[in-house]
Amino acid sequence: MPAYSAADDALTTKLVTFYEHLKDSSVPSHQATVLLFDPSNGTLKAVLDGSVITAKRTAAVSAIATKLLMPAFAEVLCILGAGVQAYSHYDIFTELFTFKEVRIWNRTKERAVKFASCVSGPVRVCSSAQEAVTGADVIVTVTMATAPILFGDWVKPGAHINAVGASRPDWRELDDELMKNSVLFVDSRDAALTESGDVILSGAEIFAELGEVLKGTKPALPEKTTVFKSLGMAVEDTVAAKFVYDAWSAGN
Repeated sequence: MPAYSAADDALTTKLVTFYEHLKDSSVPSHQATVLLFDPSNGTLKAVLDGSVITAKRTAAVSAIATKLLMPAFAEVLCILGAGVQAYSHYDIFTELFTFKEVRIWNRTKERAVKFASCVSGPVRVCSSAQEAVTGADVIVTVTMATAPILFGDWVKPGAHINAVGASRPDWRELDDELMKNSVLFVDSRDAALTESGDVILSGAEIFAELGEVLKGTKPALPEKTTVFKSLGMAVEDTVAAKFVYDAWSAGN
């Protein structure tokens, strides 16, 4: 996944491996390394832990989408999934936003219980996805699901959903009702139409890229039920890697 950012004068490529491990494996399903180069001559400047960068930058982009799209006075955060991305999303969401309640659900309840015991604040462990989702204002799906685990008739009108899992064209996290009855935002139209099963299989219409909202060319519509489908972009790794490298170089 190579990318160059002219604004940051940064050139990177990310190497990723993906394995569907057994549920009790201590090895992450996704592992990555980011290589940062000098764009003027191609010299390798740094080798960075791509797994950490991926987790942090993915959660950061979800947080930006949430800031723009979530309903006013959001009080309940729901996280579906208890892997690496659940932790990174919890950390940044509870740092940037004020929720009165945080809920989590995972197919393997033991992992949800472990999550609740490891994070810095109180988390309600739910016995079902429906229990976790009901009444939630902001929902984050970070699962390895291949079929829908979040259904439209569970979701509170006006809620915002960050759909982070299901990164293959035949995988789903959200059902057709939710996809078609929500305002759909994506990080990249091209990627969503070729890589996202939630978008491709539902036939949902993409309203805007997140960048269009940031530039002011498309409205955010926080009063509507919104979905941000996150697939990740290589330039996010580039900007994050350059930020880390610059901070390290400055002794910070």
